[in-house]
Amino acid sequence: MFSDRYSPPQDPLAVLHHDHELLLVDKPSGLLSVPGKHENLADCLVDRVQNVFPDALLVHRLDCDTSGIMVFAMTRHAQRHLNLQFEQRRVKKTYIARVFGRVEERQGTVDLPLIVDWPNRPLQHVDHEKGKPSVTDWKVMKYEERATRVRLVPQTGRSHQLRVHMLEIGHPILGDEFYAKGEALDAPRLMLHAESLRLNHPDGGKGMTFKAKCPF
Repeated sequence: MFSDRYSPPQDPLAVLHHDHELLLVDKPSGLLSVPGKHENLADCLVDRVQNVFPDALLVHRLDCDTSGIMVFAMTRHAQRHLNLQFEQRRVKKTYIARVFGRVEERQGTVDLPLIVDWPNRPLQHVDHEKGKPSVTDWKVMKYEERATRVRLVPQTGRSHQLRVHMLEIGHPILGDEFYAKGEALDAPRLMLHAESLRLNHPDGGKGMTFKAKCPF
């Protein structure tokens, strides 16, 4: 069971930006965004954030094994404003990933509908009849010895979207215990990092971009 081996890192809270409406932090890989159902899964980013900033409100999540930037709202107004931006796909998210093998094309778009694989949840899979529209733009950044570093820009926000889309083009993300197999599992962690987030500030609507340095 995941709860038996959950051992999140104890890094200090990494605050990237804080003002009267917004809080942006850098979540480490291995830490849940929100508490799990089991008592052993209580330690999570939202709990750590609220220990320091009691008024902080959740807006979105990252997978446990994904690191990178997350935004919290400091007021109910900001939470509503940010939620609407996410719903209307006005928030631009950029990720860095190391994927298995050499991606021959320099850039492309994966447009494959996704839905939860119920017998194997929380896994997701492609379903052209019942799946929800899911689109990811990708671009090669650098070739490595047995991997390719890519920048991923999701146009939709489905669960495990980047992980499944990379798998579907034949290049699973290194260290992905859900979808990778064989040599692709040989990595110290899931090699996926939420590098940047662009949004409109809830107070005045100014466009702002925030970044969290990739740790790999």
